[in-house]
Amino acid sequence: MKAVGWSFFGVRRNSAYKEDLGKLNPLHVIAVAFAAVIVFVVGLVLLVRHVVASA
Repeated sequence: MKAVGWSFFGVRRNSAYKEDLGKLNPLHVIAVAFAAVIVFVVGLVLLVRHVVASA
């Protein structure tokens, strides 16, 4: 989850990136990234609905 979280911000040390390459399963990374994108999009939609409703 940390690797996916850091990738959203685009900040990662090269040594940590290389360490993750050896340890992480690509299917797990894809699953976590997919879930994170869904949570992010739903959060943005809820935020926009809240702002529009209160305006």
